Amino acid sequence: MQHLSEAEVEELRAALHAEKDSLEEELAEHGRNVGGDWVGTAAGFEGNEPDQIDGADKMEELTVNVALVEELERRYKEIIAAMKRLEEGTYGIATNGEPIDVDRLRANPAATTNI
Repeated sequence: MQHLSEAEVEELRAALHAEKDSLEEELAEHGRNVGGDWVGTAAGFEGNEPDQIDGADKMEELTVNVALVEELERRYKEIIAAMKRLEEGTYGIATNGEPIDVDRLRANPAATTNI
């Protein structure tokens, strides 16, 4: 993190927190947290809908939400890992040990590699 100024670190910390908050909102909208993992849900889907069309609509929503929640959770875990690296003092260092360019971190605050 030595290649980042204090102002840059604070800017990136704020970006990580903002994205984390946004992801938590999206995850809660499309899924639920079960034992620390997120699973996609369909609002009010019981699996025994009296109307076949309603049941099909709910099943389609569930299918979409499962995939969406998987992607959101993947990104959420990346953000959490980046926040942990920030606290440990290893943030902004690529997996190969090289510093990650600040512009790359601004574009993707959870980046672990340079382009």
